[in-house]
Amino acid sequence: MTEPLVPAILAFRDNGTPYSPRHDDIYHSAVGALAQAEYVFLKGNELPSRWQKRRVFTVLETGFGMGINFLVTWAAWRADPHRCERLHFVSTEKHPFSRDDLLAALAPAVADASIAPLAQQLADQWPMLVPGAHRLEFDEGRVTLTLVFGDAAQTLGTLWLRADAFYLDGFSPSKNPELWTPAIFKALARLAGEQATFATYTSAGDVKRGLQQAGFEYRKVDGFGWKRAMLVGRFAPRYRVRRHEPPSPLAVGERHAVVIGTGLAGCAAIERLTARGWRVTSLERHANVAREASGNRAGVFHPMMSRDDSVGSRITRAGFLYALRRWTDLERRGHRLLRGADGLLQIAADDDEADAMADAFASFAYPKDYVTPVSRSDAARIANMRVARGGWLFPHGGWIDPASLCAAQCEAAQGLLERRFGIDASRIERIENEWIVFDRNGTAVASAPVVIFANAHEAARVAGLRHAPTRSVRGQLTLLPDSAAKALRVPVIGEGYAVPLPNGITLTGATYDIDDPDGQMRADAHIENIERVAQMLPELRDVQFAQTAAQLDGRVAFRCVTSDRLPMIGAFADEAAAIRDAAKLRGAWPLDLPRAAGLYGAFAFGSRGLVWASLGAELIASQIEGEPWPIERDLAEALDPARFLLRALRQGTAEQ
Repeated sequence: MTEPLVPAILAFRDNGTPYSPRHDDIYHSAVGALAQAEYVFLKGNELPSRWQKRRVFTVLETGFGMGINFLVTWAAWRADPHRCERLHFVSTEKHPFSRDDLLAALAPAVADASIAPLAQQLADQWPMLVPGAHRLEFDEGRVTLTLVFGDAAQTLGTLWLRADAFYLDGFSPSKNPELWTPAIFKALARLAGEQATFATYTSAGDVKRGLQQAGFEYRKVDGFGWKRAMLVGRFAPRYRVRRHEPPSPLAVGERHAVVIGTGLAGCAAIERLTARGWRVTSLERHANVAREASGNRAGVFHPMMSRDDSVGSRITRAGFLYALRRWTDLERRGHRLLRGADGLLQIAADDDEADAMADAFASFAYPKDYVTPVSRSDAARIANMRVARGGWLFPHGGWIDPASLCAAQCEAAQGLLERRFGIDASRIERIENEWIVFDRNGTAVASAPVVIFANAHEAARVAGLRHAPTRSVRGQLTLLPDSAAKALRVPVIGEGYAVPLPNGITLTGATYDIDDPDGQMRADAHIENIERVAQMLPELRDVQFAQTAAQLDGRVAFRCVTSDRLPMIGAFADEAAAIRDAAKLRGAWPLDLPRAAGLYGAFAFGSRGLVWASLGAELIASQIEGEPWPIERDLAEALDPARFLLRALRQGTAEQ
């Protein structure tokens, strides 16, 4: 179970130096925060020279604190004309500051420096204080900060990246020994790239021995300020110290990808790849984007809550928060998204669930801007209608028009996107270093070293996968006239959902009909939708519709789901190679599986495409580019398209 996140307590010494009462230690030297960061961490890691003329450079830090090291690194990157194309900075923090305390702590350090605007940008993007990985982007995405809120002793082992430089910056080993253990150094060694360097202000004997045992060479150099000595060094193991090499970029001759499907999954992949400079060819069988499930008038977005903070809860939390960042960035760049911004209300199934979830939220110490329990009377006030029970409010949840999002993502791609409609992809074939996509007539329609399958039900078939089972779920929406629920102010979800749209229409739904291929609207499905919503909003029981149920408007679409209700996101396995080596892979883990070079999937999103699409696209783009993954590895493995193959291998049931 996820531990609750406990924020840092801000205090200052008499000389104005920020101080942690919890660890009885200072956040930076009294001689100067910026000077310390430049001397210890930049100079100690031979930066900026080591990142120059590289495509990607990754820094991993233990202990974000006030963020001084990140800000100084970012400023140095900005000032370097020969800088790397993309700078990734990954940092762990067990006790993050609140946004206000972060600004207060930074103010004295950056008051008279050119770094002040960067500090303000950091504060403006500061994430909600909930556990997990939070990916922030600056300078048009060329500088990425991945903050991992949680205990480094637990979170470092869940990261997946190739570090070029380590900033070892926890509180003093005598004050905070948990950040200077052999287990910590071993976790760092798993993530070290070739010739990765490290620097730290300490020269304690236990630190030297721990680093050396993990495969790092060290040397003592003059320390900063009043410190007599500090350590610098590099990763240079004398023998193999890890089972798997950290991720590397996919070797391609041209950065060109084919994306099959232009719903939420495909358009998000287009935006994330073109943001990195990739050229993308999109293939869509319809005449425009967002024509199937993504073509619904509106969809709701919110994290999934559970009493034990399950894998599903953690994944949807990460996806929800990342999607909000991506959408805000699109709007900042002038793209119009049609969405509501007044929150979303979830009604509990019964009073016991309302009480139990309120207790769970309190035990996890979730901030009110993430989720807030509400009584029945408060829920009625927020909804502006009578409600059956209390529940919880997501202040940043709401609704969005998926088609407006898809259009914005394609517009953001600009000249890097070639759009081709009326193309029904049927199969693929590997020829030399490229994948060729063929249509139903057997005509080759596109080729590239990378293909991303975002075409829902068709993905596994076109890709030729045998161990990627999905099912189709029919969903019928119902549009209620403006007289039905005209008072409703925010989307309400629970047994069903009701979404007030700007034109006065209320969208309700949706049915969940497994393996039902009927594409026609049905009166009984309209009645089912209204009855389920009426269980949350009792006033709808008394509404007299001018139309009969058969005359109500609506829409039918088909969701693609897996048996575990989690999406398929990531690199495809080479199923044939895995089955040939089935005996060796009986006890395999995801990193052991052979992969089909250049093939990726983003499908089976079920009812949560809005929450999963942006994060899934970022995960795939990171895998292709060899960048740090945006979520913990155990979460990515829960989404791995090869997870069903892996289960079959473990059970001895895998078939060619």
